[in-house]
Amino acid sequence: MKKIEAIIRPEKLREVIEALRDIQVTGFTVTQVQGRGQQKNATGVYRGKAYTVNLHYKVKMEIVLSDYKVQETIQTIIKTAQTGEMGDGKIFVLPVLEMYNVRTGQIDETIDELHT
Repeated sequence: MKKIEAIIRPEKLREVIEALRDIQVTGFTVTQVQGRGQQKNATGVYRGKAYTVNLHYKVKMEIVLSDYKVQETIQTIIKTAQTGEMGDGKIFVLPVLEMYNVRTGQIDETIDELHT
């Protein structure tokens, strides 16, 4: 199993979710985050005072899935979230050693099964 952490632009989230649904990836967690990469600072004026934004708003998607689904999922996220501009985000892939079902307390190996 692997965990994909994808940091993407918030305006691309709905599109990415729809594309993941098309490849039967339906389980994920989304968190609003702020971060700093190579994207340039933005400046603005609020109540007559200039300010600099050096942390940019993004969303982080966390997806745990079987190894065989990892590359397809990564390519789907890239194809859907990419604008070609600085600040499109990053994707991290981490190993998952074990997964437990909180309700049952048992090891859960049903990560790719669809529950309807």
